[in-house]
Amino acid sequence: MRTYRCVIAAAAFAAATVTGASASAQTLPMEAIKDAGQAVYPVYEGWYRNPDGSFTMLFGYFNRNSKQTLDVAVGPNNRIEPFGPDAGQPTHFDPKRGWGVFTVKVPKDYGTKKVVWTLTANGFTNSVPGHLDPNWFIEPFVDAANKNRPPTLRFAEGGRPFEGPPQNGVAANLTATAEQPMSFTVWATDQKPEGYGGEGGASQGQRRERLDLSVFKLRGPGDVTFVKNRLEVPSAEGQATFTATFSKAGEYVLRVQGNDETGEGGGGFQCCWTSAYVKVVVP
Repeated sequence: MRTYRCVIAAAAFAAATVTGASASAQTLPMEAIKDAGQAVYPVYEGWYRNPDGSFTMLFGYFNRNSKQTLDVAVGPNNRIEPFGPDAGQPTHFDPKRGWGVFTVKVPKDYGTKKVVWTLTANGFTNSVPGHLDPNWFIEPFVDAANKNRPPTLRFAEGGRPFEGPPQNGVAANLTATAEQPMSFTVWATDQKPEGYGGEGGASQGQRRERLDLSVFKLRGPGDVTFVKNRLEVPSAEGQATFTATFSKAGEYVLRVQGNDETGEGGGGFQCCWTSAYVKVVVP
């Protein structure tokens, strides 16, 4: 089961790097990553079924630049069709791979229709189609092989829990002052099923008991500087506080991500990590 899902994850990246790509001088998928000047590829990561019968498609991206961060506003150069141009996609792209960055929900009768994300960066235009092909079915809320589930994130002590891929809306609404540090706390819990041995099959006593929390800029008019954008919760339950500074006034969205020992993107299996959005208004 896990091997099959890994093949699907690889296919998702192949689709992003080949399907619909267009530019006067295309970046080749296997070309060496450079510091700057390369393409940013939209990535389709698969779909899952919702309790009401509708479906959710999961997208990420791959910024092929090792040092260059790009901002691409919603519009002709960053659009979702047919629900866009704005369907909640990122406008800020950090270097390398961004997993499970946003979702698009489609009705239960969507059938064979596509959701297409088109992105132009550094002069390269690439598109990726989201679809409901059965081979792209994913299980982000539970690993079928070992019953592992994503961490739970809360943005107030005892507050609403968030688990799995990001959903529409925000987990917390905050305010900040331009060029002044602003801090917020995330409470995280990672409960494992009885007998869970982790990715390497280690016994419960040998398994690494920790959570990694990360924060990224998703959208916003200015720069966001984090004291640290990745913090460790050293056990299966705890909290971490991020500090961010916003360069100018405006509305920002941050994406907070929680990973257990399966790592970024659940090791490529689309489970088990959690992402949630934090909205920050800087008057």
